[in-house]
Amino acid sequence: MNQSNARAEPLRETVAGSPEPLQAIETAYRRIEGEPHRNCWIHVRPREEAREECIKLMARARAGENLPLLGIPFGVKDNIDVEGMPTTAAYPAFSYMPQRSAKSVERLIAAGAICLGKTNLDQFATGLSGARSPYGSCASVANALYVSGGSSSGSAVAVAAGHVVFALGTDTGGSGRIPAGFNELVGIKPTVGLVSSRGLVPNCPTIDCVSIFCNTVHDGEAILGVIEGFDPEDPYSRPATVSAAAGPGGTFRFGRIAPADIECFGMNDCAELYESACSRFSRLGGHAVEIDFAPFRQAGEMMFTGPWVAERRSVIAALTDIDSGGLLDVTRTVLRSASSYSAMDAFAAIHRLYRLRRAVQNIFADLDALVVPTAPRPFTLDDMHGDPVTLNNRLGYYSYFANLLDLCAVAIPNARLPDGMPMGVTLLAPAWRDRELIGLARRLELDGGGAAFELRSRARDR
Repeated sequence: MNQSNARAEPLRETVAGSPEPLQAIETAYRRIEGEPHRNCWIHVRPREEAREECIKLMARARAGENLPLLGIPFGVKDNIDVEGMPTTAAYPAFSYMPQRSAKSVERLIAAGAICLGKTNLDQFATGLSGARSPYGSCASVANALYVSGGSSSGSAVAVAAGHVVFALGTDTGGSGRIPAGFNELVGIKPTVGLVSSRGLVPNCPTIDCVSIFCNTVHDGEAILGVIEGFDPEDPYSRPATVSAAAGPGGTFRFGRIAPADIECFGMNDCAELYESACSRFSRLGGHAVEIDFAPFRQAGEMMFTGPWVAERRSVIAALTDIDSGGLLDVTRTVLRSASSYSAMDAFAAIHRLYRLRRAVQNIFADLDALVVPTAPRPFTLDDMHGDPVTLNNRLGYYSYFANLLDLCAVAIPNARLPDGMPMGVTLLAPAWRDRELIGLARRLELDGGGAAFELRSRARDR
């Protein structure tokens, strides 16, 4: 069913001591409780507990403490630890109660944000569809016939439905971007290692990262500023190379895919929306440069038709018996495919990846960003359940390569298909150019200039 983008009165930046934070908490719980059919929450914090925390935060703010995210409600993907809330990774038998929150969550709470609960995901973050969870499939908020995208499905849906202002996800092969594209959100995928991964249930630890779902690039930039930073407790954390923010205007050069090379898997309307985005960016001062997409495509193919699936299996097998009856069949099928790769295959793939990285570095040498569709096309939930592996992998055509090639990314809304389904575009740049890319994304997003930290409401499926 198609749904519009009607918004309630926004929650603007709060004023210390005002009732607005408590109003935001009440609004959030009212929406969460009114929409259980969205399947976006696995665990919701008791309302009174969140209210009490909000009251304490307001008192601290009145006493002069700096709390930049005072009272702002957020959600956390349920493969990221939050103290006092169970972590399941969408596998009930795996559930445990962490003694400590993930570093990213600790930093948000220290800034005054209030975590309302844990959001649904593709089991063990293995998937891009949002249809691989024992807690139910998540549909796009814009059109309930279609997948929400995954694996951070619940985080995206919770933000798009107006349950929370922002949410944390993770992104290994597109999980922080695909759901943003299908729910008309902004998705920030930082450089791997910029945000600590301590407290994440590992997937592919060498290329995992925390991601952000929000309504504007401005919000994403502010949240990233809170959670980023080197973490000596995280062996995958990397000291950042300084990247200046992009200026407010001027010309820029962006790479684009040649029309003949655009892959939409039979839905040509999606190609037209990508062309319209490129034309709009040119009108805003961009100079489009057609690039050779082959190195990106080849790197992306290595994600699940290469030995990185073996890294995923090795990690998950250390957490649970993958041959037990508890895993979904599709999760087990994906993980079992890892057994066909040897150590020799892994090193051959690493050597090939280094060559592809060098080719991509040369492509970016004269570009400010590469612009690609966030996903080739949407698929219905019925189609995805009928062919969960093939269609899932097609969703990652424009996203699988990013972390393998050490790129940062920002997914932004673009336009809608005739049936109301959103199709976003993603801006990519080499590692550590996060601030420059965010600055460019702020110029290009459709909803530029919106107030920060809005709690938005979408028209509901009643």
